[in-house]
Amino acid sequence: MDRKYFERDSSHLRTTPFGIFTDQAGYLPGSEKKAVLPFECESFEITDTDGRIHFSGRTEAFGFDGCSGDEVCIADFSGFNEEGTFRVSAGGKVSACFRIGADVYDSVLYDVTRAFYFLRCGCGLGEEHAGVYAHGRCHCAPAVLFDDPRVTLEVSGGWHDAGDYGRYVTAGACAAAHLLYAYKLFPGVFGKLELNIPESPLPDFLAEIKYELDWMLKMQRPDGAVYHKATTMQHAPFVMPEEDNAQMYVFRISTMATADLAAVSALASGIYRPFDADYADRLAEAAVRAIEYIEANPEFVGFTNPPGCNTGGYYERDADSNIFWAYAELYALTGEERYHRAMLEAKDKGFPLTAFGYGELGGLGVTAYLLCDRAKDEAAAAQFKAALAERADELRRVSDGCGYGVAMADWEYCWGSNMNVMKNGMLTAVNGIINGDGSARTYAARQIHYLLGTNALGISYVTGTGEFRCNYPHLRPAFADGIEECMPGMVSGGANRRPGDPFAKEVIPEGTPPMKCYADDTSSYSLNEITIYWNSPTVFLLGYLLDR
Repeated sequence: MDRKYFERDSSHLRTTPFGIFTDQAGYLPGSEKKAVLPFECESFEITDTDGRIHFSGRTEAFGFDGCSGDEVCIADFSGFNEEGTFRVSAGGKVSACFRIGADVYDSVLYDVTRAFYFLRCGCGLGEEHAGVYAHGRCHCAPAVLFDDPRVTLEVSGGWHDAGDYGRYVTAGACAAAHLLYAYKLFPGVFGKLELNIPESPLPDFLAEIKYELDWMLKMQRPDGAVYHKATTMQHAPFVMPEEDNAQMYVFRISTMATADLAAVSALASGIYRPFDADYADRLAEAAVRAIEYIEANPEFVGFTNPPGCNTGGYYERDADSNIFWAYAELYALTGEERYHRAMLEAKDKGFPLTAFGYGELGGLGVTAYLLCDRAKDEAAAAQFKAALAERADELRRVSDGCGYGVAMADWEYCWGSNMNVMKNGMLTAVNGIINGDGSARTYAARQIHYLLGTNALGISYVTGTGEFRCNYPHLRPAFADGIEECMPGMVSGGANRRPGDPFAKEVIPEGTPPMKCYADDTSSYSLNEITIYWNSPTVFLLGYLLDR
C-alpha cells in the first residue's frame, strides 16, 4: 500500500510520555493492582491528580522479561482500595492517570460493544446514534454470485469484518458466539446495557447481535449450505463505506461456513426464544438445515480466493472443530441423542478443545456441552473439564513468568496478537466458571490490564480509552471521515514480532522484542487492523470482570 496515500510519514508516530505502565482505565476495588516499572527503583507512591500521596510501598524486582526485553520492577498496590483518580510515581517518573472504583470498566465495555454498531453494513448511521461518525447507506445493491453471474442475491446487512468492508460468515459466527455467550453467562451485565442504537423490542445487546445473525441467515442456500463470504473482488480504497460502489460478490459455499452457521444459529435460538419465538424457530430451522447438508455432503469443501480476488480468505485446513461445535450446540438446544452421538464421535479428531478463535472452535463446543442442562457422557465431560483446567494452568504459568502479567508466549505476538490475549483471558474465565478456579478473575483481569496499558509500550490498545492510546487503526472509515479522534472502542491488532506490511517493516527494527513490535499507523495492517472477533472476546472478558 502506497504510504503517500495517507499523507503522513513516520514523524507522526508517538511514544508514551509515561515511564510507568498501568491499566489506564483503572482497577476494581479488592482486585490485584500492579504497575510495571521498566527500570530499577526501590519504592513507589500513589498520588492523586493534585500530587497528594495516598499510598506508598516498596517495589519488587522481577528481573529480565524476555518478551519485552525489559528489566522489570513491580509496584504492587493491591491493598489500596480508595476510590478516585490516581497516578503511580517512582524514580522521577509517573504513570498515566487511572481510576479505582466499581465502574472503571463501564465506559470501556460500552465503547467496545458499541463499536459493532459503527461497523454496520447495509444501512446508514444517523447522527442521533453515531454523532460525528454518521454516514450514509452502504453496500445495498444486489450481489452477484461469483460462480454464476446470472444469479443476484440480496445480502445487505451484518458487520464490516475488519479494516475492510468485507463480510465473512466464519468470522461473524465466531464474534457473534463470543457475544452470545457473554449474554448467556452474564445477563445482569448485558441485559441492561443501553447502547444508543436504533430502537428494537430486544435488549440493545441482543438487537446488535441480531443485525449480524440476520445477515448470516441471508447467506444460507435453500438446501442448507452456506456461502463463505460477501465482498468485492478487491479491497476498497480508503473511502467511506457509502463511496465503495464496486460490485459485491457472493463466493462459493464452504463446510466451515455451513457448520459455523449451524452452531451459532442453534446457540442463538435458545437465547432469543424468550423474546421472539418465531425468530428462535427460524434460527433452529436454519441450524438443522445446515447440519443436514453437511451430513448429506460429508466431503470437506474448503475455501480459497479465486484468481483476481484479494479480500480475506479465512482459510481453514479442515472443518473438524466447526462440526464438533455445531453438534454440541444442537444437542444443547434440542437434547436429541443423535446430535449427542455425533458430537461424541466428532470430539476426537485431534483439534484443540480449548480454542476460541474463528480458525479453531473446539472451546466453544466444550463450553456448549458443559453448560447445557442435558444428560452428559461422564467420560467426555471429564475430558473437557480437564482440558480447560490444563490450559488454564499453563496460562497461569505464562502470566506469572511475564513481567507484565500477560499470558502470552513469544510466538503468540503475531498478526492480531491482542486476539490471543483476549482469547486466553476468555479461556481463563470459562475455566473459572466451569471448574470453579478461584484465581481465574485475577488472571483474566491481567489480560485486560495488558490491553489497556500494562504493556511494554505503555499504550492502551482500545481507541478512546486512556491518556496514551492507539488512534490510527487500519480502518477505512476512521481514516476517510477526516475526524482526528477515532471512533471509540476499536481494539487494535497489537504487537507482531513478524511485521508483515511495508510500513511496519520500515519502522520496526530487526531484533525488536515481540511486545514492542507495534506502531499506531493507519497503513500498518499487520500491526494495527481491527476486527469484530478481536472486539468480541474483549466484550466477553469485561462482562466477566463486571459480573459481581
